[in-house]
Amino acid sequence: KMAQGTQVPQSLASLRSAPLPQDEMTACEIKLFGRWSYEDVMVADLSLQDYIAVNKAGANTFISHTAGRYQKRKFRKALCPIVERLCCSLMMHGRNNGKKLMAVRIVKQAF
Repeated sequence: KMAQGTQVPQSLASLRSAPLPQDEMTACEIKLFGRWSYEDVMVADLSLQDYIAVNKAGANTFISHTAGRYQKRKFRKALCPIVERLCCSLMMHGRNNGKKLMAVRIVKQAF
């Protein structure tokens, strides 16, 4: 605690008034793993646009672990974010079954 009447050191005063860097995330911008923006991602193939969720509602997430139930109805996995589908496909072949956090970490390091 600082006593009343004590001045704040000049270095601390400059930190309070320093503007934030421009590359910081804004409150409304969602970036994958806090780094990659979804704005420029587009699906060029017209036949795949309905089945690859990139810019649909709910497809933009911070990490690719939504715990959604995308197999409940037919074609609902088309609403699953594409990066999460990549993580789920890495959890195959016996020893990797159910290890989604490991799959998310692998994808994060690959990006």
